[in-house]
Formats: sequence, structure tokens, C-alpha cells
Amino acid sequence: MTTKAFQRIYTQLEAITKATVSLKAQGVSNDELATVAGKLAQVVKIKGDIVTLQVFTGTEGIPTDAEIIFFGEPPALNVSDELAGRFFNAYGEPIDNGPKVEGERRFIGGPSVNPYKRKQPSQLIPTGIAGIDLNNTLVSGQKIPFFANPDQPYNQVMANVALRADVDKIILGGMGLTNDDYLYFKQMFENAGALNKIISFVNTTEQPPVERLLIPDMALTAAEYFAVDKNQKVLVLLTDMTLYADALSIVSNRMDQIPSKDSMPGSLYSDLAKIYEKAVQLPDGGSITIIAVTTLNDGDITHAIPDNTGYITEGQLFLRLDSDTGKVIVDPFRSLSRLKQLVIGKQTREDHGQVMNTGVRLYADASNAKTKLENGFDLSDYDLRCLEYAKEYSSRLLSIDVNITIDQMLDTAWELFGKYFKPEELGIKQALVDKYWKGNK
Repeated sequence: MTTKAFQRIYTQLEAITKATVSLKAQGVSNDELATVAGKLAQVVKIKGDIVTLQVFTGTEGIPTDAEIIFFGEPPALNVSDELAGRFFNAYGEPIDNGPKVEGERRFIGGPSVNPYKRKQPSQLIPTGIAGIDLNNTLVSGQKIPFFANPDQPYNQVMANVALRADVDKIILGGMGLTNDDYLYFKQMFENAGALNKIISFVNTTEQPPVERLLIPDMALTAAEYFAVDKNQKVLVLLTDMTLYADALSIVSNRMDQIPSKDSMPGSLYSDLAKIYEKAVQLPDGGSITIIAVTTLNDGDITHAIPDNTGYITEGQLFLRLDSDTGKVIVDPFRSLSRLKQLVIGKQTREDHGQVMNTGVRLYADASNAKTKLENGFDLSDYDLRCLEYAKEYSSRLLSIDVNITIDQMLDTAWELFGKYFKPEELGIKQALVDKYWKGNK
């Protein structure tokens, strides 16, 4: 062993597997980074003086006399206000040709906030997307995923949420982004003049999949700095958590661990929970809200990744292509925000709750009418009106390209009610009908 500028260097490996190498070493800590024959690695096990390192890109081509250089610390990020407006890789290094960030060095992947220090989420986060704000309202400190098939424009939705959300900082954690997606996010943020409040950590398809495992922790370390130290409202966008889980699977397979359901590692639930449980509302006003994308295999929500995600998060936003309008919508039947009742009617207009329920009920009646039509049954006048209403409701209030305020969403819903129905068909309190009805009585 030799030491050079605080780095410990070894040149003798004891064992090599598909994903790991082992050697005798002293003074090494868990999660510490190192290079093995120039390949990045991380300490995953220490037993006596035998240290096992996981090599991110695999051990192919590594000889037993390879040079192993320990960095002396686990993955860390320099945090300061200089992070704002910057793009970084999985190791927190700039990829936007800007200078290195000076600041306090913080190790990533720390514990989530003590429950005793948490406050019940109660602050509305408007996104401008009616399918979210009207039917599945988001609350600061919430954790919620988009469920979407790979062909859905979920990254465009994420970018729109980022630009419309009323928060202090937005942190993007991009895992397995194509170069086109990366450039799309970069141009969207730059063109909107919003770079000063957006921080991005990006792993592209050209980079090793295992590096994706560092992205959420990097993003959340930055989020904790702004939420805890600066009392800011922070929105963390993570895309795509399915690719994150696939990277977990690659690692566990290389380490010869016995896979669980759908070839996923047995630790999948705790690996996902460790990320999502960083969402928090703090007593001093700071908050971390997490919106993630989980891509589905042909709409299959029983797969281990969405299945485990559903147990951890507070609802989901389900994207689908609406055959009637040809638009991508937030599906009102399969979407759910479990915390929306904390703000609906309290921080939004008094009629929000009843308008939301009535709008979805009438949309469900249209779905029943469509089934009757497909099965050759005659449709009533009410059925026909429901079908016409559903098309307009879908394009004007469920479509992801709608960008209006919550009051405008409520007014639009009342306009549609008045256009297609009579007041007595709504089931809304008379006092609210008297105040907001926009049709003929």
C-alpha cells in the first residue's frame, strides 16, 4: 500500500466476482468511493480487514494486481446557493461548463427527518394542470408518482409541472434520460427564464446504469439544504424510478443475490421508501415535495415497482391517452391524491369539493353510457348529454396541456354543467348552485 495526497492506494486483490472485488485494507469506511483499475467503485461490505467494493461498470478486464485508490469519503455534494440554475452528473460534478460549486460538503443518503420534527402537510401546490389541481390536488410535503406507459409524454408533463408549480426551488433527478430528453429539459428551463430556481442532476442512457442509484440521493441532499437550512418550499422531480429500480436489479444480480418478484431485489420496498420518505413539511415553513415517474409495462400496475410504490406514496397520477379526444389526460378513475382533503375547500374555493365529485361522477356516467352503446343498447337523452359532456370535460379539464388557475378550472366545470345538465341533475348543494350556476335554471 502507498499513500498519495490523503488517498490510500493498494495493488493486490483477494477476490473478483461479476460485480465486486475484495482486498485487505485498513481505515476504510462504509459507502466510501474508490477507483479499481480506473473504474469507479464503492465500499459495500467490511468484514475484519477484508473490504468488498462494488464496481459500478462491472469487473470485466480487472486484473488481480489492479490499482485501487480510496477517496477517503462516501459520495458527497457541496451545498450552497450556487447550486441554483446548474446541471450536474450523478457525482455532483458540473456538466454545464460552469465552475465547481463551493460550499459545505455534505454526504448524500442520510436519514429522513425525525417524525417528531414533522408537521402535517397543509400547503397547496398548484401546478396549472387541471387534471391534478382540480381532482388530485397536491400538498407540500407530499410524495406522489406519475404512473405512465413509456410512450406517454411524462417528461414533458414533469417539465410543465416544474415551470408552473408555485415553489421556491425545483430539483430534477433525471435517471436514464435520452440526450433528447436532457436537452428538452435544459431548453425548457432556459427558455422559460426559470433556471435561477431549478437544479438538475442527470444520468443519461450513455452513462452506466448503476450511476442512476446516486441521482435521487444527490437531488434530495440539495433539497434538504434548501428546505431545512433555508426554509424554502422545494419540489423534487424524479424520472424514471423504473430505471432506478432496474439499476438496483442489475447490482443485485451481479452480486448473486436471490431475486424477488419480477426479478427485483428483495430490498426494493426499503430502497424506494428511503427515497420517498424524504418528503416532509417542516414546522418552520420549509418543505420537500416529491413527484416521481414510474413507467409501466403495458399499463401493468401489479409489477413489483408500481406495486411497492403504491404502498409508500400518498396516491398516484395516472396518465393515459383518451381515445375520444386524442389527448393525454390525467385519468380521474385511476388517479388519487390521499392528502387533497387537507386543502380542498380550505385553501381553495368553497365549491371545490362538490364540483370535483360531480365532475368525476358525470364522467363515470358517460363511461357507462359508452358501454351501453358498445353493447347495442338504446341511449337515453341523459346518456347522450353525458357523452358530449365527457368529451369537453376531457379536453378542457383532464388534458395535460391545460394551464389555468384553480378558480378558472372551477368556473369551466360550472360552464360545462350548465351547458349539458339541469341543476337538479348535479346533486350539488343549492346554496352553491345559487352562487355559481352558469346555465339556464
